[in-house]
Amino acid sequence: MAPNDVRPSTESAPMATLVTQASPGQPDRSLKIIAKSLFKELKANGYDSRHIVSLSTELISLVTSDLRGEDASASSPGL
Repeated sequence: MAPNDVRPSTESAPMATLVTQASPGQPDRSLKIIAKSLFKELKANGYDSRHIVSLSTELISLVTSDLRGEDASASSPGL
């Protein structure tokens, strides 16, 4: 199956379920579980390491943009 033809695996819980079941009291542990589950899901659906690195790069870019937005709001009081 090609990466463009993604179908959810029936072997694991949907990602939304994993995210909502994450324990707010243990965020580091929860995030590791979510990351491992996402990795397994991507591999099971035909994505290779190059695709997973590309996804990771995009996530880092989104976080960086979000942090820049927070920095801009903190330096502009009254907005």
